[in-house]
Amino acid sequence: MYRFFRPRNIALIGATDSSRWSIYTFDNLRNFGFSGPVYLINPNREIVHGQRAFRSLRDVPEVVGLAFVMVSTARVLPIVQEAAELGTTRFVVLTSGFSETGDTGAQLEQDLLDYARAHSLTILGPNGNGFINITDQITPYGLPITPPLKAGPVGVVLQSGALTSAVLAFAQGHAIGLSLLVAMGNESMISVTDVVDYLLDDESTRSIALFLESVRHPSELRRVAEKARALGKAIVALKIGRSEASSRSALAHTGALVGNDAINAAAFRQLGIIRVSSLEDLLTTAALAGYSQPLPGRRMGVVTPSGGACDIISDLAEEVGLQVPEFASTTIEQLQSVLPPFSTSHNPLDVTGYVVVDATLQQRALEVVVNDPNIDFVLNLTTVEGGREPTPETLATTLPLYDNLTRIIRAAPCPVILTTNTCMDLPATTRVVVERTGLHFIAGLEHGVRALGRFLWWSEQFQAPQENAAQVRTPLPSLTFEPTSGTWSEARARSLLQQASIPLVPGQLATTVEAAVSAARTLGLPVALKIQSPVLPHKSDIGGVALNLRTEEEVSTAFGAMLKRVQDQAPEVEIEGILVTPMRPRGLELLVGIVRDPIWGLVLTLGLGGVWTEVLNDTAVRVLPVQPSEILTMLDELRGAALLRGARGQEAVDLPQLGQVIHRICTLALALGPHLSALEINPLLVQAGLIEALDVLISWQE
Repeated sequence: MYRFFRPRNIALIGATDSSRWSIYTFDNLRNFGFSGPVYLINPNREIVHGQRAFRSLRDVPEVVGLAFVMVSTARVLPIVQEAAELGTTRFVVLTSGFSETGDTGAQLEQDLLDYARAHSLTILGPNGNGFINITDQITPYGLPITPPLKAGPVGVVLQSGALTSAVLAFAQGHAIGLSLLVAMGNESMISVTDVVDYLLDDESTRSIALFLESVRHPSELRRVAEKARALGKAIVALKIGRSEASSRSALAHTGALVGNDAINAAAFRQLGIIRVSSLEDLLTTAALAGYSQPLPGRRMGVVTPSGGACDIISDLAEEVGLQVPEFASTTIEQLQSVLPPFSTSHNPLDVTGYVVVDATLQQRALEVVVNDPNIDFVLNLTTVEGGREPTPETLATTLPLYDNLTRIIRAAPCPVILTTNTCMDLPATTRVVVERTGLHFIAGLEHGVRALGRFLWWSEQFQAPQENAAQVRTPLPSLTFEPTSGTWSEARARSLLQQASIPLVPGQLATTVEAAVSAARTLGLPVALKIQSPVLPHKSDIGGVALNLRTEEEVSTAFGAMLKRVQDQAPEVEIEGILVTPMRPRGLELLVGIVRDPIWGLVLTLGLGGVWTEVLNDTAVRVLPVQPSEILTMLDELRGAALLRGARGQEAVDLPQLGQVIHRICTLALALGPHLSALEINPLLVQAGLIEALDVLISWQE
């Protein structure tokens, strides 16, 4: 990949003055000073873009380092074959008309991929605009790029070529330096994770921004995310598709509760990937991570020249989980000697509009605040002037102030983050300051404080010790079962819970009235009856549940009535019998649901169970496997977590024991293998001295 993004020469195959793609790509290479030769290939023209064109690659005087292919769809493979025969191994295929257009195009793409793999070629695309290596100013890219390109610590990988111009414009407007930008196209060979892997090894890249339409290689994303954490490089992702509803497991409540977006959010969280919801937040957060070291804590000191800005920052800080503690008494005492008498020395600090009179006031206050023992970092609001072009007089006044600010920041014992009021582009004078000092300004209070919240979360993940999974892993249970397609009855599914030592309410399957009465006598009245059939997962919907039967006569009557009711409504249904279980006293009911996601695999959902499952939709989601400590974190995320801790005088639940039981359920799901579609316990009865599964659903896929 290093050589791919740093070619010695480039051939534009299909170069023509009649194509904007060709014009833009050639102009980009010329405007940004690509040092190697650019060979233009056109069999019908001697001059293209004002320079000599070659009829074919065979006429080029050397082996082509990178072939940028812009020919018609049907000609792409023959061109690649010809280039490969001549020694070229690296290609950008701009041409569209492949898998994005349907089956015919998909077959053309597969043929191209098969040939590339067989001949050890590397292809970016097809249907991709190319890449921009900002670090080395190498720009084989098919859309116009406006100079200058500021090199810096942020790598950008996009599954959308059309958004590249917007990303570049925002980065340029806010002086965010980029290392590499890649528009992936169809990812037939080079994938997002391949580029991320390269950027993690790239010394000039310290953070990575991803725009994702889909997660194509989840196992590879997991691998590079773990690598990123080990290297201390943040990955920030904007994943679209937040509104898409999931129906992958309609038989289980879990499938209706958990959509694709919740699963993606859970997976990214577990991988330590910062997730955002806008392009502005994507670049603001990635830039903060690229220009800053991990932040040491959530206690924020704030220095501004505006009381209104203090209010905005305070509200946003509370929203994203930042703390704004009081200054230490020594800090207040020192500030009182710096600030005008009409100011108030508290956090967040408004140094007042007196900065108009004394331009050094805010910096002198900042120099005090950075030494406060109650804070972990400082947010310093810098007011930037509008779009006036810098004059020698302006620079003579401004640059010394920013030189002093740079000195304060570098000498400070805690990190200092600079922000502007709004997300407006930095004016020309501030750009001169950035080039001179290397300072970075996050883009406005709204995006900036939210970026701080996300970056602090990442900093905590990065600094937290990682559990040794081998030390806490529960061995997979040894099971005797044969998976089939469809759904198992509760009676059959119970056998798997018993084999996995999961606490389960006692029960007996009865096929006759006499057997039901005997089971009730053995288990102890009152009891519940539940019809058992693999095609009736929601038993209550068809009248297949009878509760709180207190006498043997009630059991006998309910048994016969239930059989008749179900057989009348569904005469073709095969009935295994009726499950008899003892009634349990009221307690807290939880949903423990595991469904198989087509991308991420098995996904755990915890929430309040029973009738509250759909009503409250209070859930926490993780991708398996998870450790018991993470399960306790999930339980704490629930809005109903106070109930588990013993709210309003109720006895608290044994949370470690509950975490172990749920972990055992997760281990069972993993042991059931790739054919498991859903395993749901709803409800799991939780009381101070009792944890029992009261109902279980298991379904299988082909």
